[in-house]
Amino acid sequence: MDDFEYETELQVRFADLDAMGHVNNATYATYLEQARVDYYADVLGVGLDDIDTVLVNLEIDYRHEITLDHGTVTVVMGVREIGESSVVVGYELRAGGHVAATAETTQVYVDPEAGTSRPLPEAWVGKMEAYRSRS
Repeated sequence: MDDFEYETELQVRFADLDAMGHVNNATYATYLEQARVDYYADVLGVGLDDIDTVLVNLEIDYRHEITLDHGTVTVVMGVREIGESSVVVGYELRAGGHVAATAETTQVYVDPEAGTSRPLPEAWVGKMEAYRSRS
């Protein structure tokens, strides 16, 4: 994974740590989630109340520890695939000059009342494609 079009920086918090002083493995997923929230706001102009996506797949490969001493984690991400109702996103989490993890998620756009998938808004698709093509 080397073509990432979006980057956000997140603070490492004391609450993120496990008993060994490393960022807990589950917190990596939280960092990915926050990066997606930032992306939706910055690229699509959509707030958390309007996202209406569910995470249907999450894969994380852990490569290097993250500690409080790192201070921040940089999450770089790129839309890999846009389907009719789904988006596949690739990520790298970087801290202290290392790639701490690579990941991939799939989100599906849903109708919250019916609980079924629905087509992605055309405006979202257009903005994602335009943002992707500028990098």
